[in-house]
Amino acid sequence: MTEYGRGPGSEPWHPDDPLYGDGGWGGQQAAQQAQQSYGGQPQYHPQQPQQQYGDWGTGEQHGYGDQSYPQYDEYGQQYAPQQPQHQQPQHQQHQAPQQHQQPQYDQNGWPTGSYPQDPYAGGPQDPYAQQPAPYGGEQSDYYGAPEAYPPPEPPGRRRPEPEREPEPGTDWDPGPDQGEHAFFAGGDDEDGRDGEPDDRRGRGERRGGGDRRGGGKEKKRRSGLACLVVVAVFGGGLAGVSYFGYQFYQDRFGSAPDFAGSGNGEQVTVTIPKGSGGYAIGQVLKKMGVVKSVDAFVAAQAANPDGKNIQDGVYTLQKEMSAASAVELMLSPKSRDNLIIAEGKRNAAVYELIDARLEVEKGTTAKVAETRWKTLGLPDWAVNHPNVKDPLEGFLFPSSYAVAKGQKPEDVLRQMVARATEKYESLDFETKAKSLGLEGPWELVTVASLVQAEGKTHDDFRKMSEVIYNRLKPTNTETYQLLQFDSTFNYLKGESNIDIAESEIKSNKDPYNTYTNKGLPPGPIGNPGDDAVKAALNPTSDGWIYFVATDGVNKTEFARTHDEFLKLKDKFNAR
Repeated sequence: MTEYGRGPGSEPWHPDDPLYGDGGWGGQQAAQQAQQSYGGQPQYHPQQPQQQYGDWGTGEQHGYGDQSYPQYDEYGQQYAPQQPQHQQPQHQQHQAPQQHQQPQYDQNGWPTGSYPQDPYAGGPQDPYAQQPAPYGGEQSDYYGAPEAYPPPEPPGRRRPEPEREPEPGTDWDPGPDQGEHAFFAGGDDEDGRDGEPDDRRGRGERRGGGDRRGGGKEKKRRSGLACLVVVAVFGGGLAGVSYFGYQFYQDRFGSAPDFAGSGNGEQVTVTIPKGSGGYAIGQVLKKMGVVKSVDAFVAAQAANPDGKNIQDGVYTLQKEMSAASAVELMLSPKSRDNLIIAEGKRNAAVYELIDARLEVEKGTTAKVAETRWKTLGLPDWAVNHPNVKDPLEGFLFPSSYAVAKGQKPEDVLRQMVARATEKYESLDFETKAKSLGLEGPWELVTVASLVQAEGKTHDDFRKMSEVIYNRLKPTNTETYQLLQFDSTFNYLKGESNIDIAESEIKSNKDPYNTYTNKGLPPGPIGNPGDDAVKAALNPTSDGWIYFVATDGVNKTEFARTHDEFLKLKDKFNAR
């Protein structure tokens, strides 16, 4: 046998030994002898020469480059390796002096106070155990020491291992090498040697020297700070996810925020622009403090059967209204505060209405129209026409407008002109005028204003439109291109008379007098509505060339010949 294990010799066979190969459960318990190393087999045979792993011929052992490594017994205890022994002659091996036992160390390098077992001690039942102790030493009882391990027992006789007493508290931080992660242990090396390999550091540093243990409190503070940072990061992320998740749920499934009741009593004037849908109206109402959220108003408008009938204009509402009550009030005439421009109304009357609504001095809007008409958005084809009394005539389109105190007259006029221009362009006036034999869209607007002024009902508009176009024809032998409309004469006079003396009409040579001037007047004589505009674009083709308001108010009758016209005139005079 060698010091490192079994030698080259064969193992003896013991056919009559019933305990051969047994670790000696009973025998060791009875004799309280030292436990055998390597399964109770003899580790030393004096008859066989010891083989050394060293220099050949000298018998001196070298432990792999003279490096020393920690040795462990079968119970995991560390002991110092034996120093290399010089091989003695075989006849002197029994007289070798007893080797000194080396102290054992724990895994941190601290002495444990116990000594390793003798790896060559024989068991009580070993037939070879009667040999003298190796190296002339005495056999020691390793289980008799106070701190020794108890002898092994058979599995059936084993008793539970006594509980260990808790270790006293200490401020020492075990560090990442004892089970704590380097991140929480404050993984920086204060001596600036993080990159230095462990085998180049001193043994004392690997054991955890005094100044390393002295920094335990500082490391714990760093560990606490690291934990706080982790908690803050994950907590912030969780809070963010929770917030956006709640917002997503509210947007998709939650009810929109809303006020309760019909308002707090504080009135507010709200202007809804033209073409505004539910969301646009809701945004205006929310900005003015009427409703609490846009979604609440949109939902209330959709829930109301008449909700889609809310139009642009000025509304008088209250602040902090529920969305449903705001929708109901906007559908009621009580809330409407718009400026209504009726069909066929002349510009002079519209200027007065604007002055009254804006609470400005009378004539203010008319003066703005006279001096600033070129800056109010008229199309190019509506400017530079001679003898026109008011360039804006026919461009203050009849509709409902949001006009309230504080606005400027030019802003109101610009809004009306924009709506008329949009209407005319949407109907392609420039192209349609040429197909109707007119010189341009300006004349088409003039025709529409005449239809609006002379027609008494919407059913008359298309017939009246045919009368105008037939009288304008060069082939007209009935009136010879004279329109002979009382409405044009009343316009130049600023009146609305039905009975006009024939002498007065024939003596006035104003371009707007169609009794004395052929063709159309210089410009529109009023603001035509939507029906009159469409009638001007689509006249009848029944041959109408005469008409008379036989009742003088609402009833208009038409004729194709002069004789039919005279009969209608007699009917008018007989009323």
